[in-house]
Amino acid sequence: MALALLLAAAGIAVMVAPVLLKGASVYVYLVAIGLALALQKYIASFAAYFLIFFGGIAHVGNRIRIGNLKGDVRHIGLFHFVLEEVGEDEKLGGELTGRLLHVPNLIILDQPVLNYSKDYSDGDVPISSDYIFDEIRIPLTLDSDIPKACRLLESIVLQNDWPYMEEAKRLFKDNYPGFLNEAEHGSRIQVHVEPQRIWLWGKFVTPVKERNNLRTKLLLEFLAHAKATQGVRLA
Repeated sequence: MALALLLAAAGIAVMVAPVLLKGASVYVYLVAIGLALALQKYIASFAAYFLIFFGGIAHVGNRIRIGNLKGDVRHIGLFHFVLEEVGEDEKLGGELTGRLLHVPNLIILDQPVLNYSKDYSDGDVPISSDYIFDEIRIPLTLDSDIPKACRLLESIVLQNDWPYMEEAKRLFKDNYPGFLNEAEHGSRIQVHVEPQRIWLWGKFVTPVKERNNLRTKLLLEFLAHAKATQGVRLA
């Protein structure tokens, strides 16, 4: 706030000084140019604040990614916003790390912003949703019964994510986003073949902050059923 007042005072001084001090107008303009260059990042961050706030790019509580930064928005200020860092898959995937990131607002002017807590609309009524499509990957041996494994994984996925599907459908009514249409009408299981193994990919609907818990539950259930299912062998 103090810096915002300083910028405002500098602007007023630049406008008033040439009137009061006619002989010093050239120096005033030079000083003004110097200040503008020195404070250009702060000015850009100040302008970006209004883009964030009024453009609806992000709100407090949203989980976002900007460049290689990912976290939950905890505060949006005039010159910077605060993210509570979330790890990637290789480092505390999807979980809070406990670190706070102070990010200048100007970063949104030249970086794409991915907001996991998406806002959709049904007519003129906004709908807030943090549901996404996620997946688990399971490696199987080349001699496994793949059709049987696909049916097993699909059954487990559908049994576990249907409460989230129903809640998402209730929120969106008939105005589904693309991923919900795919979840309801498309195939949930994909097969990818490699020289040493066959991968099953199972797609499921989940709230962003529950994705790791649900992924773990799906995997544990598949492992338990695979042991009792003839022909399904993990690589």
